[in-house]
Amino acid sequence: MNYWLVKQEPTKYSWDQFIQDKETFWDGVRNYQARNNLKEMKKGDQVLFYHSVVGKEIMGVAKVTKEAYPDPTTDDDRWVVVNLKTVVAMKNTVTLEDIKAHPELQSIALVKQSRLSVSPLTKKEFQTILKMGETKIK
Repeated sequence: MNYWLVKQEPTKYSWDQFIQDKETFWDGVRNYQARNNLKEMKKGDQVLFYHSVVGKEIMGVAKVTKEAYPDPTTDDDRWVVVNLKTVVAMKNTVTLEDIKAHPELQSIALVKQSRLSVSPLTKKEFQTILKMGETKIK
């Protein structure tokens, strides 16, 4: 299993909307590195959902339910989407400030490549963030 972090502005698609929808395809990625990360996602991979711009905090956990396929919002075949399903909301959200202050999270893409919308995490980084948010996955 792999671990990921996806970013979205809550004014465009919020965690609350995701909870209502239960499952969605993750579209709109127009960065090659982020696209390549989408292509690496496998069914069952765990994903942290981060509100960017407003809030700047990890809101919850999702999982990949369908691997990469052509983005239905564009005719450009370079872009892909994956399907994500909500798993659990964070008991306590984990802010960017919290992440930057944690010594084991200094090298994650959220800190080092702040513009990257889809980025990998190690199992340890993922578990550290869950622990910070006092959140358990069933």
